Amino acid sequence: MSFTTTIEEFIAHDSLKMSYTRQPLSHEIFIRNHELLFEQGLSDIDINVQDWDDTKCFFSTGEKSALPFDIFAASFYLLSRYEEYLPHVKDEFGRFTATESIAYKEDFLHQPVVDIWAYKFKAILEQKFEDFKFPERTYNIQPVIDVPMAYYFKQKGLMRTVGGTINDLFRFKLRRFYQRFLVLFGFQRDPYDTFKWIINKQKQCDFKFIVFFLIGDYSTFDKNININKKKFVSLIKSITDYCKVGLKASYFSLDSIAILKKEKKKMEFVTNYELDATRNSFSKINLPNSYRNLIELEIKNDFTMGYLNHLGFRAGTCTPFLFYDLDYEMRTPLLIHSFHCLDHALLKYQSQLDKAQELQRLIDTVKGVNGTFTPVFHNYCFGSDVRWKGFRQLFTQILKSRHEN
Repeated sequence: MSFTTTIEEFIAHDSLKMSYTRQPLSHEIFIRNHELLFEQGLSDIDINVQDWDDTKCFFSTGEKSALPFDIFAASFYLLSRYEEYLPHVKDEFGRFTATESIAYKEDFLHQPVVDIWAYKFKAILEQKFEDFKFPERTYNIQPVIDVPMAYYFKQKGLMRTVGGTINDLFRFKLRRFYQRFLVLFGFQRDPYDTFKWIINKQKQCDFKFIVFFLIGDYSTFDKNININKKKFVSLIKSITDYCKVGLKASYFSLDSIAILKKEKKKMEFVTNYELDATRNSFSKINLPNSYRNLIELEIKNDFTMGYLNHLGFRAGTCTPFLFYDLDYEMRTPLLIHSFHCLDHALLKYQSQLDKAQELQRLIDTVKGVNGTFTPVFHNYCFGSDVRWKGFRQLFTQILKSRHEN
């Protein structure tokens, strides 16, 4: 494949060719371009979303164009997260919310539109150039286990344990006081200690889960076990024997590359291998700084892109993609794995059947474009808390989807 800006050379070429300009040049597949990809800097773009077959599109083109919209500009707008650089209302943690997105407002958050568009474009190319063979891809899953707190009662240290016990009594939380007593004296498993179950599930799969541990310092936002505790280190090492392990970056590391670097080194010391992936605390992303820090520390994969309270496709895709820095106008080596389902988002569905059906709809959507389904489940949602009843079955439903037609 080659690119040319010489019109004579383009017209003389008699095989598969495509133009991306204002007017068609010869017998090619012509896509009329929107000005977005030729601009420098950011501007508040007026977007008119239209229906197109069973999906939506924007940046419409004229009749001569092979597609009714500029697929490249529209895909770039979603994948670069252009709208997140523009002024918007943030939530209390400074996050970009689903309701601020064009996908939510125009009702296509539930579709991986970039992948859907790509398949429609592929069909046009195949029709015009029958001999050209496209590479095939298959449905895949990348389960993510998020561990903001490995244990609810255990390994907290004397001060936190005493403080928690007094708090239980003061607030008349006698049930929790009793449970704390049973766990601390070894009569009952800690409600957040679901790691044996996770390892057993991993053993049944031919693909790896990725488990993100929070190891940052104790703070208002992050309350995990101290990384100097031998049992916590031992837990991480035991998980490393079966699953991939990544770093759940602490809340304060999101604005400090020095703190992030310190946490990276700690995790590498525990796992004894180079840190490959991160996921931010509270699923918070400060674009572009959060990703620039990862790139500077040579971290290759991020699993933060997604919405907490809505199922769907924040970047319009279920395919991992390289982060493009809009300010620097450059593609980076950081691979973004956007997640499409967070366990908390399933809580809005009342019955187990509703949860399972909604999850299956999402799975089928990703399967429809042979994408990668990336769900995020916390270790505590596999515990005994009644709030999370049935979530083991939901996670198992996802794992089984890999081998179902």
